This record gives sequence, C-alpha cells and structure tokens, in this order.
Amino acid sequence: MPHTEKSPSITLRFMASPTDITIAGAQGIGGGRVLEWIDKAAYACAAQWSGAYCVTAYVGHIHFTRPIPSGHIVEVRSRIALTGRSSMHIINEVRSADPREGVFTRACDCLVIFVAKDPSTNKPTQVPRFEPATDEERRVMETAKSRIELRQAIEAEMDKQTYNGPSDAPRMIHRFLAKPTDVNWGGKVHGGTAMEWIDEAGTACTTEWSAQHTVAVYAGGIRFYKPISIGDLIEVDARMMRTDKRSMQMSVHVRSGAPVDGRSQLETAIHATVTYMAMDQDWNPVMARQFTPQTPEDKRLAEHATILRELRGKYSPQPLVAPLNVQHID
Repeated sequence: MPHTEKSPSITLRFMASPTDITIAGAQGIGGGRVLEWIDKAAYACAAQWSGAYCVTAYVGHIHFTRPIPSGHIVEVRSRIALTGRSSMHIINEVRSADPREGVFTRACDCLVIFVAKDPSTNKPTQVPRFEPATDEERRVMETAKSRIELRQAIEAEMDKQTYNGPSDAPRMIHRFLAKPTDVNWGGKVHGGTAMEWIDEAGTACTTEWSAQHTVAVYAGGIRFYKPISIGDLIEVDARMMRTDKRSMQMSVHVRSGAPVDGRSQLETAIHATVTYMAMDQDWNPVMARQFTPQTPEDKRLAEHATILRELRGKYSPQPLVAPLNVQHID
C-alpha cells in the first residue's frame, strides 16, 4: 500500500558560518562538512518516512560543483527516490544563496542509502513502500534504479583489492579516539562525522603530495560496513591510487576497534574513493603532481582506479537531479 501519511521529502535551511571553513584562506566550506550536512538531512528524511532509527549504508555519486562561501544561506533538500524492504534511496541536493541577493544555485548533489533498524533487535526492519505520484518522482525513481547495477559492479571490483601489500604511494594515516561529541541519536558515531574524517585525511594527503591547496571534486562511493562506537580507536588511512592531468584519486579506509585490542584488531568500518584537485594561491585549478606506481599492489590499485572510471562510463547512470532553475529566496 502507498504510504501517504508521511512526507517523502525534507528541506533543511541554515547559515554557513566561518567555523565551517576548515582550511585557512579557502574560498568555501570543505567537502567533508558539506557531506555532514547531507547525512543529517538524509537521516531526517529517512527517519521521517520510516518512523524508525536509521543507519547510513552508502553515499555515492557525489559531485561538488562549486564552493559554498561562509555567510551564504544553505539549503539541503532530501527526498525519497526508491524503497526496498528496509532500505531508502534518498536523492540530496545542496544549494546556497547570498542572502543579499537571494538567488539559489546548486553546489553539490548525491545519493544516500539508509537502512531502518528495529531498536529492540538492531536488525533491519521493513519500511513503507514509496510510490511515485508525479512525473518528476517517477524520473527520480528511475534514476535511483539506474545506479543499482553500477553500484554492484563497483563493489565487486573493490572486493578484488587487498589494500595491504607493500606500497610507495603517498599516504596519510590519522589515529584518534571517537569522542562523545561524535555520537548520533542511536549512540554510534554519526555517518556525517565519519565522512568529514575521510575528507580531512584525503585533503591532508593530497595537499602534502602536491604542495598546493586541494579540494574534493567527486566521490564515487562511500560504503559503511560496521558502526563505530564512542571510545573506539579510529584509524583513517588515505592513500593515493592514481593521478591524472589535474586530479588525484584517493582510497580512504576508516578502521575502528577497542583501544585495548591494539591496531591489529581494527576492522574496516568505512571505505571511500574520493577525487581531489590541486589549486593555486588564487584557488584556480593547476596541474597535478604525477604519481608513478612502482610496487605490484600500487600498480594494481592504479589499474583499479581506471576500471572504476570505465565502469561509470559504461553504465552511464542518469543525472540525480534535474537542471536547476534559478530560484530566489521566498
């Protein structure tokens, strides 16, 4: 039966503040903070629709099209595109406007998949079925369906990699304890907070390698495998897979476990692939410093990055969101 009592969409609106900028001199908010905003809006949409506590399972096809300056009004729009038995595919769009001008333009869009959980068993629980009622809702549903096969092909390709062999690749490893301020409504680390960790490590690694400011421009997929608890030892491991003329493709693993077990007991909680671009002092794109793989694993991962790109070209999924008409603040 179609679910008609709860809205399939939600919009969050707020002001981007100076404390949202994490890099001195940056023109706008970092990609990690934008992903944190998206995860919160998508969670609200998923919880509103399902009436249950929900966890992030996947974030993908993230396009950062322009920076969001501090002082802009930010609007994060999240809407149900497709439902499974316990999953909700949510299309998200981030827009911003200078409040003095009131003209909203798109800054980012992506797909987030949440899974509803039964609080008594912590197992997936059934969600109401979403039935599209308009041409646009039907288009959005077909968009979500068009990405399922691509996502499965990418996951199969990623499962072939080990990520633990000898490597000379540029690498950055951050280790710290998950803090109580990282907690979400279910008592685990918020998915958006973890995505900010990923961007911080990726930015640090690419900045050190390129000796330039870097910004995230695309994330092909962020996969969540296990929850992270407060007090866990966290390891965020960012390593370069390949470089192109202007871009640097990174693989980032988030591992977690009890501090008393030591690093050897840490398990993969999240895996992401993120592409960065180097910028000059005026924040214009510049040529990327080239990385030439030498070890067998580094060569495999460079080829892996190429295959991921080819898969996206092969499946050519439909755009997540329709072209944006310029809109003014009401």
